[in-house]
Amino acid sequence: MALFRTKKAIFTAAAVALAFTLDACGSGSGSSPESSGSAPYSVASNVSLSGSPTFDKITSNGKVRIGVKQDQPGLGFMDAATGQYSGFDIEVARWIGASLGYSADKIEFKPIPSANRESAIQNGDIDYYVGTYSITDSRKKQVDFAGPYFTTGQGLLVKKDNTTISSEKDLAGKTVCSATGSTPLQNIQKNFPQTTSRSFDTYSQCVDALKNGQVDAVTTDQAILIGYAAQDPDNLKVAGSPFTTEKYGVGLAKGDTALRKFVNDVFTNGHDVWQKVYDSTLGKSGTKVEQPAVDNY
Repeated sequence: MALFRTKKAIFTAAAVALAFTLDACGSGSGSSPESSGSAPYSVASNVSLSGSPTFDKITSNGKVRIGVKQDQPGLGFMDAATGQYSGFDIEVARWIGASLGYSADKIEFKPIPSANRESAIQNGDIDYYVGTYSITDSRKKQVDFAGPYFTTGQGLLVKKDNTTISSEKDLAGKTVCSATGSTPLQNIQKNFPQTTSRSFDTYSQCVDALKNGQVDAVTTDQAILIGYAAQDPDNLKVAGSPFTTEKYGVGLAKGDTALRKFVNDVFTNGHDVWQKVYDSTLGKSGTKVEQPAVDNY
């Protein structure tokens, strides 16, 4: 899938992402597009998936436990007042759950910080993870990935009145924050030696540090930063254009080939569903993107 196609489109997204965050709703235990009849997918019946230890565990538990993010507007966000989850990643997670035969009331969302994703999958704390999880070779040594189901790129969030940072070329001598264990943080540490890095468990903590003047910029995927800028447009803005390519995948237990192929088939055969899920979430920004082809490694 292509990145957001123009710089103008990126900032158009920021202008409307907040409206989406306020309008969309859903929780892992009830209210969702699926339960209201508006979901573009239905709950499968009589699902059989031999050779998948994860599916066997799901069947035994009678529910699906999904690792997600809860502080990324438009992607994975939990309303603190209602406990309801919304966003593109959340709907992708529900779609997979429905394809496995589990309705929204049989889905449990578990917020997992970036640094703990691999361990949560390896320890069996969750059945799969859907939360801006970039596919990398190093991570594939520890977990498997289905997908990708979305492509974006690393960007920068700065204060609205910042005139010194307009792109990644301006980061020398600056302090940049990202989530502990994240790909964007690793990129800064490896490829920007004159830039000081700082990390927290969540991106929202980095945003707080930016507002408080503790850091000069926050870096993560452009899609995530758009949501934060939309939440506080008087004080925050996205600077420049994406300077990497990040492919989001569904994190799975290492070696669960049966489940990986199942999810890849869901994506491959569900283009119309994918498009409707996107259009009802991130697509409300007005951006036009294409579903990426899965990598059946």
